[in-house]
Amino acid sequence: MRLKITHRTEYRYDAPLSYALQRLRLCPQSGPTQDVLEWSLNIEGATQEAQFIDGFGNDTRLVSIEGGQHTIVLEASGVVETRDTAGVTGKHQGLAPLWLFGQQTPLCTVGRGISALVRDIAGGTDVERLHALMNEVRERVAYRIGATDAATTAEEALANGEGVCQDHTHIFLTTARLMGFPARYISGYLRMDDSDEQAASHAWAEAYLDGLGWVAFDCSNGISADHRYVRVATGRDYRDAMPVMGIRVGQAQEELAVQITVEQ
Repeated sequence: MRLKITHRTEYRYDAPLSYALQRLRLCPQSGPTQDVLEWSLNIEGATQEAQFIDGFGNDTRLVSIEGGQHTIVLEASGVVETRDTAGVTGKHQGLAPLWLFGQQTPLCTVGRGISALVRDIAGGTDVERLHALMNEVRERVAYRIGATDAATTAEEALANGEGVCQDHTHIFLTTARLMGFPARYISGYLRMDDSDEQAASHAWAEAYLDGLGWVAFDCSNGISADHRYVRVATGRDYRDAMPVMGIRVGQAQEELAVQITVEQ
């Protein structure tokens, strides 16, 4: 499937910014499930200081804001050709060792809820157990925007019984790692069947299985990633793969507007 994506992020401030620094992971790369045919990143009101591939293999840009800017606009756009591989991404590659994806993180730390969830996963093959985990997370945690935030942990989201794709993914990652599977966070885009306009970017998980390699599980939709998914960044959890993160100096209040379209 050929997908055209536009992701526009606009920051407005009620006072000049003395300084800000942002890390951007907004540029997908070609791989086993996709070919990036064209892509651009336009930046207004900020200056790109550096571009590099981070330890997880993500295209990463650093941009700075200085000199009294009131508005910053980031627009990533392009065309990606995707392939349906039944969720299989393949063998492990990159600088980050496989064992790193088996470790806990502050957002993915095992507690009583995750420990209890593991005990409820039925037996079977590794693939069957991970599909059962995906379905169990979807059943226990209802999708509701605004129920959580970027700092919500897997344990907190599971206890609340509400969250978004980020929370579903963190719960899956934490539990899969407890089950003995390396697991990683994927951020990107999903082409919805009923609308080109998207409320936000998407997130899902991948678990590593001997003989298959990395396999994708989207708890929010109850499926493995197919040709409607575009991968952008990966990491141990959301903080390693978040599209935009940064710091700013000053007392200015921030207003954020995001517009995303994913069309065939």
